[in-house]
Amino acid sequence: MQYCGAERLGHGVRLIEDIQVGRDGTATLGRLASYVRDCRIPLEICPTSNVQTGAVESIAKHPLKLMRKLHFRVTVNTDNRLMSQITLTDEFAALVREFGYGWPDLRWLTVNAMKSAFAPFDERLDLINTVIKPGFDALAAAAPASEA
Repeated sequence: MQYCGAERLGHGVRLIEDIQVGRDGTATLGRLASYVRDCRIPLEICPTSNVQTGAVESIAKHPLKLMRKLHFRVTVNTDNRLMSQITLTDEFAALVREFGYGWPDLRWLTVNAMKSAFAPFDERLDLINTVIKPGFDALAAAAPASEA
């Protein structure tokens, strides 16, 4: 990453191998994991593809939840939609089902994706503030109290 100037990590799920979780739930980051988090390098996570390829056992055991808790810049992606037969909506629905994620979690992941997009900063910021955040606020406001 340092020598080649990587701006993101595709299939960044394997970074979990540099994170140790103690019995008490405390996480200790290794040098690489610390570098990736400190530099805000996006981790392009494809949960369904990760299960299909055997990188993780199941969505329920996917390290995305821990990575989000540790404030990595995680984005959710579909990998190859034709091969995986999955949409981004399907990926988000799986995270809602398995992790209990709600609108704030999905908003956080979507904002991360826009922060990490290959677009000029001003354009990304404008889309975050005028489209993404208001859109998720409207969804959360319209949702039953148990979903908000």
